[in-house]
Amino acid sequence: MLNQLTIRDFAIVESLDLELNQGMTVVSGETGAGKSIMLDALGLTLGNRAEAGTVRLGAEKADITASFNIAEIPSAEQWLQDNDLDNCGECILRRVITKDGRSRCYINGRPSPANMVKALGEHLIAIHGQHEHQRLLKRDYHRTLLDDFAGLNKLAEQTRHAFQHWSKLNTELTRLSEQSAEQTSRIQLLSYQIEELDQLALQENELKQLEQEQKTLSNAGEILSTGHEFIGLASDNENSNCVQSLNHCRQLLTNIESESPSVRQAAEMLDSALIQVEEASAEIRHYLDRVEINPTRQQEVEERLSTIFEIARKHRIKPDEITTLHKELQQEFNSLSRTDEELEQLEASVESAYSKIIELAKKLSEKRNKGAKQLSKLVDQQLHSLGMPAASLTVQLSTLEKPTANGLEDIEFLIVTNQGQPAKPLNKIASGGELSRISLAIQVITAQTSTTPTLIFDEVDVGIGGAIAEVVGKLLRTLGQSAQILCVTHQPQVASQGHQHLFVSKRSDKQQTHTQIDQLTEERRIEEVARMLGGISITERSIEHAKEMLDLQH
Repeated sequence: MLNQLTIRDFAIVESLDLELNQGMTVVSGETGAGKSIMLDALGLTLGNRAEAGTVRLGAEKADITASFNIAEIPSAEQWLQDNDLDNCGECILRRVITKDGRSRCYINGRPSPANMVKALGEHLIAIHGQHEHQRLLKRDYHRTLLDDFAGLNKLAEQTRHAFQHWSKLNTELTRLSEQSAEQTSRIQLLSYQIEELDQLALQENELKQLEQEQKTLSNAGEILSTGHEFIGLASDNENSNCVQSLNHCRQLLTNIESESPSVRQAAEMLDSALIQVEEASAEIRHYLDRVEINPTRQQEVEERLSTIFEIARKHRIKPDEITTLHKELQQEFNSLSRTDEELEQLEASVESAYSKIIELAKKLSEKRNKGAKQLSKLVDQQLHSLGMPAASLTVQLSTLEKPTANGLEDIEFLIVTNQGQPAKPLNKIASGGELSRISLAIQVITAQTSTTPTLIFDEVDVGIGGAIAEVVGKLLRTLGQSAQILCVTHQPQVASQGHQHLFVSKRSDKQQTHTQIDQLTEERRIEEVARMLGGISITERSIEHAKEMLDLQH
C-alpha cells in the first residue's frame, strides 16, 4: 500500500508530507483548490511525462517521493528482485524535475528509466479517472477490461507473442517462396563475383605490403647508391668518415683537464654520438641487404597490384575495402541460397507456430466467454443499484475467421437501458449520465477483482447525486475493506463514507498561490461534509445532516 507521499515545490505546493492509511481515504475541497495536484504528483513518481511548468514558480526543482509497503505484494517484490532493486519489503519511488524540463526517476534510490518505473507501477496502483467513460467508447478498451476482470492478461500476452512469432516466420517463408527471377539472377551474379574474389584471395595487410614493396623495387638503384654513400660517410670511407672524426675529437679531449665537469659532459656526448652513428650505419647496411634490383619480382608485384585495383574499380570501391565486400557478398549469397531442406524446415516451423496460436487462442476464447458472462451479471447488479433497474450489459464475442494478435474474437460491450429495447453499442447511448453510471459500475466490478493493492478513483462520481451517490460511496467503502482506496470527490454522500478524510485548500499572498492538504479531525470533517451539502453558507441544519451522515459510518 501507499504509505507516504512527499511533495516539494510542485505546481502550487511548496511542501507537503502526507501519510496515508489502509481503507478508504476521501479527498475533497473547493473547486480550483488543486485536488488533482496530489494525483498528478503521484503519477509523476509512477513514470508519467513531466514538463518544466510543473516546478513551483521561483524554485529550482520539484521533488516528489512515494513510499510503498510491498510486504504483501509478491508481484512487486518479484519485479524488484528480477531487476536487482530489492529493498526488503519497501519500495520508494522518486521523481526530480528541474525548471528547465529535465527529470530523473529513481527506484529505491537508483536512477531508472521511466518505462521501468511504469512497469513497476502497474503492480502498485490502478487509477480510475473521471474520463474513463470516454475510453469506454473504444472497442479495444472493452477487450482490456474483460481480460483484466477475468485475469487473462498473461494468457493474452502469450497469445500475442505467439502470433508475432508466427507472423515473422510466415513473412520469411513468403519471401523465400516467392523468390523472383531477379533474385535468381542476383544469385548467379553473386556466385561469379565471389568466385572472382576467391581467386584473388587478397590477404589481410597484403595491399599495404605490396605497395611498399613496389615502391622499394622501383627505386632500388637509387636506394642502394644513396645507402652506400651514407655508410661510407658514416663509417666505411678510409680517408674520412664520421666515426673517425668522432674518435679523433674524443682523443683531443684527453689532453684537456679531465676533472672538469664540462669536459666530462662533452666526452659523454661524443661517446653517445659515436654509438648512435655506428648503430645508424649498421641499420642502413642491414636495410640494404634486403634491397635488390629485381625486375622480375617488380613485374609480379605491379601485376598483382593492377589486378587488385582493377577489381576495386569494377565494384566502385577503394582497394582496401575488397575484403569487407567479399564477406558481404558471401553473406548475401548465403541468405538468398537457402536449400530446399531449409525451406521445408521453415514451412514446418510456420505450421507449428500457427498450431500454437490456435491452441492458446482457443483457451483464451473459452476463458473469455466464461468471464464475459460473469462480468455482465455483476455489472447488471451494480447498474440496478445505481438507479438503472432495466439496464443490462452484454459482453459480445464475435468469432473471427482467422486468428489475430488479440485472439479469435472481437469484443464489444452492448447495453440495454430501457426494457423492450435492443442491445446497442455504448457509443449509441445518448445520455452522458447513463454512460457515466455504466463506466462507474464496470470500474467498481473490475476493481473488486484487481490484485493491485491501491486503487485511485478521481471524481468518478461526476454526474450523480442523492441516493445514487450514497450507493457509490458504500461500494467504495466496501472496496476499502480489502484494498487501499483514494477517492477524489465532490459528493458529500461519498465523502461521508471514507475511513479518513483529506481536505485540499489554497491561499494566496501577494506573490504566489499555495496549496495544502490536511487530514481532517472529526469536528472539521463535519464542517467539510456540511459545506459539501450546503455550499458556501454552513447552516445548523447542514451541520446536523452532516453529523447524521457521518454517524451512520460508525
